[in-house]
Amino acid sequence: MSDVGIEGTVAPHEARPNERPVTFRGGGFVTSPRKYVGLAVFAVLVVFWEFGSRSGFISALVLPAPSEAWAAFVELVQSGNLQKHMSASLQRLVLGFSAGTILGLIVGTAIGLSSYARAGVSPLVSAIFPIPKIALLPLFIIWFGIGEGSKVATILFGCFFPTVIATYGGIDSVDRTLIRMGQSFGLSRWAIIFKIVLPAALPAILSGMRISASIAIILLVAAEMIGAEFGIGAYVLLAGNLMSTDQLIAGVAVLSAMGLTVSWLITRAEKAFLSWRN
Repeated sequence: MSDVGIEGTVAPHEARPNERPVTFRGGGFVTSPRKYVGLAVFAVLVVFWEFGSRSGFISALVLPAPSEAWAAFVELVQSGNLQKHMSASLQRLVLGFSAGTILGLIVGTAIGLSSYARAGVSPLVSAIFPIPKIALLPLFIIWFGIGEGSKVATILFGCFFPTVIATYGGIDSVDRTLIRMGQSFGLSRWAIIFKIVLPAALPAILSGMRISASIAIILLVAAEMIGAEFGIGAYVLLAGNLMSTDQLIAGVAVLSAMGLTVSWLITRAEKAFLSWRN
């Protein structure tokens, strides 16, 4: 306790030898960027992989050296086949992902805002979502043929359901106080939807898009392996059939780069549309 002076004032608090400063803990678990950590980890893994392959610790038949995979990639680029495979895969990916995401946003918003849509469509979504979408590819081939239609439909179907669930889940999590506030200020129903509900649900929607983008790449490769002349999936399948593991690793690296690019684009979208969270 503080000492009281003669005139009734509190004497200044004197430092005691056992006291120590308290560390500030109000950061809120905010992560800070570490630019070169991921690159350093990747470089260490590649160096270990190269050393293991050259020393014989890792069998070249099972896992070729990164230098061999790079040589296969350079050959793929110089032959002009990379452009053919990438253009075919990107066309299918963009069409399927865009159509599935747009339809998912529409249906998910309807489920989140309409009692009739929730009662009628939500059980159907819950019933179909657990089905492996690649198992439906033979059915899509019967419906749309062996060409591009069946592949795009498979990707569309795979992106549709995660987007629906993320959208109406994000709408359900919107603070109802904000909606009541908008109603109190006399905003129309559409103004509340576009100015309050959808912006508040946007973090969940973008997270769902990140998941659906990964699913889209998986379904793209599977669909191209079943029936496609050009595409990264077809290239990887051909390399596996020929036991050309260097070409196979090169194809897998291209798929990894494609996934990283999509993830980077979604991250940029999150920074652009969710800057209000910072």
